[in-house]
Amino acid sequence: MDVPITFYFFLIFAGAAVIATVALFTRQPLIIAYIALGAAFGPHGFSLVSDTQLLADIGHIGIIFLLFLLGLDMQPSALWHTLRKSTVVGLASSVIFFSGGVAVCMLFMFPLTDALVVGAAMMFSSTIIGIKLLPTTVLHHKHIGELMIGLLLLQDLLAIIVLMILFSAVNGAEGSMPKQLAISLLGLPLLAGSAVLAVRYLILPLLARFDRFHEYIFLIALGWCLGMAETAKLMGLSEEIGAFIAGVSIATSPISQYIAVNLKPLRDFFLILFFFSVGARFDLRLLEQVWMPALLLAALVLAMKPVTYRWLLKGVSEKRSLAWDLGFRLGQASEFSLLIAYVAMGAMLISERASILIQATTIITLLASSYIVVLNYPTPIAISDRLRRD
Repeated sequence: MDVPITFYFFLIFAGAAVIATVALFTRQPLIIAYIALGAAFGPHGFSLVSDTQLLADIGHIGIIFLLFLLGLDMQPSALWHTLRKSTVVGLASSVIFFSGGVAVCMLFMFPLTDALVVGAAMMFSSTIIGIKLLPTTVLHHKHIGELMIGLLLLQDLLAIIVLMILFSAVNGAEGSMPKQLAISLLGLPLLAGSAVLAVRYLILPLLARFDRFHEYIFLIALGWCLGMAETAKLMGLSEEIGAFIAGVSIATSPISQYIAVNLKPLRDFFLILFFFSVGARFDLRLLEQVWMPALLLAALVLAMKPVTYRWLLKGVSEKRSLAWDLGFRLGQASEFSLLIAYVAMGAMLISERASILIQATTIITLLASSYIVVLNYPTPIAISDRLRRD
């Protein structure tokens, strides 16, 4: 008997509302709540939701919107200004975190491909956790906010490159990945140039003429995002890359922030489905195989990231207190880590054991890092009145 998708939506969103309430009371990131709900309701839990592939396909749209909105926030001039300050720290730290992830995997006899993908997944810190736990006044007016945004933007760009490599491996036949990657790299500037021209001579004139009709702006934004996603796919890239370029190409327009604000609820709707599907695919039985490397890798990430940022930021003349603050705020794995595990596993580039290792490590670090920051640094959801800032 086929279960109607409306029943799936009822289970997911009603359940998400309940578990999100618990998460907020316990000062946990909502991402964890959605993943936990997926693990409980999915085929490896109570089996209330069995068609996880359908939900994963729907949730994939959320990732497309996420990268579109990320691009909308990346105005080229501001991007260059922030990246210029954080490039050395960002690249050096990424190499250290990558090496740490690879080393743990090799210690536990993972295949080389698994180790490389796990190492890549450990390079990134959570944009959602970092920004959500940073007080608004600090984010907009303090030096730490500028540094954090610069580092996160650089990591987001590195994540895009990693995803490009993974998608090239997916699209290329065995043994032809370098060729497919070369084709993708050649197609990237062509797609970007076409997007800039289309925005300048078509999209912006249309928006300027009909900007009084808010529904029209919404439709143009959706059509541009999804149209570029499909164009990128036809060119051998990925929908995510196309959506990111679509956002960057329109970021210089004043209308970009209006579009970003209005698309966030739609993005959040699909992202809940994506993180639910991540949890639903999480086979708790496999934890027996990875609990030891997951705990070791999580402990390494939680210890190594603050120390690394402290050391690197001191090298560029930042204050010790600021360096520790920033290091602990970025001391976790990322939602991009989950996406990398999802894409690599779907393409059968890594083993299911490696995918579970990435997911388990990410979840552990998100939980632990949230508690460390909330209990010790100013945040909008701090338990102590002394630390609560918004």
